[in-house]
Amino acid sequence: MLKNVVAVVLEEVHPFELGVAAEVFGLDRSDDGLPRYDFAIAGARTGPHRTHAGFTVDVPHGPERLAEADLVVVTATSLREGYPEPLLDALRAAVDRGARVLSICSGAFLLGAAGLLDGRRSTTHWRHADELAARHPLTTVEPDVLYVDADPVITSAGTAAGIDACLHLVRRLQGAEVARGIARRMVVAPHREGGQAQFVDRPLPEGDGESLSPVLDWMRHHLDQESTVEQLAARAHMSPRTFARRFQQETGTTPHRWLVGQRLLLAQRLLESTAEPVDAIAARCGFGNAATLRHHFGRRLGTTPLAYRRCFAEPAVG
Repeated sequence: MLKNVVAVVLEEVHPFELGVAAEVFGLDRSDDGLPRYDFAIAGARTGPHRTHAGFTVDVPHGPERLAEADLVVVTATSLREGYPEPLLDALRAAVDRGARVLSICSGAFLLGAAGLLDGRRSTTHWRHADELAARHPLTTVEPDVLYVDADPVITSAGTAAGIDACLHLVRRLQGAEVARGIARRMVVAPHREGGQAQFVDRPLPEGDGESLSPVLDWMRHHLDQESTVEQLAARAHMSPRTFARRFQQETGTTPHRWLVGQRLLLAQRLLESTAEPVDAIAARCGFGNAATLRHHFGRRLGTTPLAYRRCFAEPAVG
């Protein structure tokens, strides 16, 4: 069940992360046939809360509001040594009675203080990953991913990764069509490939001037062709080992997963905008046949090509 959603804030509130929760769960999209959530904002106390941007947010509910929630979204805030015990108690009680909790960015530290990360995998913004691991040694911090689903505790990386985690949970509990519908209204991808490794600030190799941009462009324009890592490395004038490492650094994923993701994006566009048979689309996108396309559609998108076409095809396609 996912009907009642509470966003938890603490001073200093990070407005974007609060906005993520409000945008996904706080808007009435029932005119599009999408679920309407009972959304509320709660904190350790009621009243105005400062944001780190200089304005205030009114918080109408205290910790008792968490008792009604199916999902508690813990938004980001500045790191601190201690967290309000009534809020920690409310979070523990919510999980004990079967609710889910989802943290965005540094919100993971509040879940850690409540003991909800112990024995579970977790993540947070890559800049805070070491600190989270040091404060909470009973959790396994995964710094390279966008989110970790250790049901009923979901943690996400910095800022926009909260969107990924929220849409993931909607997809899991309410289906891929609902998640895609919300994503379309938000004008975001319903699922992003890769992890936050692609955003980590790493020193660039000095003096080699190498970038994978030309190879990535070539791959995008030749999705129907099969290419091995060795062939792609040769095109980039690198050894296969160097190419694989650089690919991970620049994209946050492997060549195979990146290529499958790009092929699926093309397949989605063709299913939406053309009447081509699924077999023909599979060939154009490099999947070879409809069975392979269906396999990857099911694994990545949770639906079939035909079901996707029925939902999103332009009227002329029928």
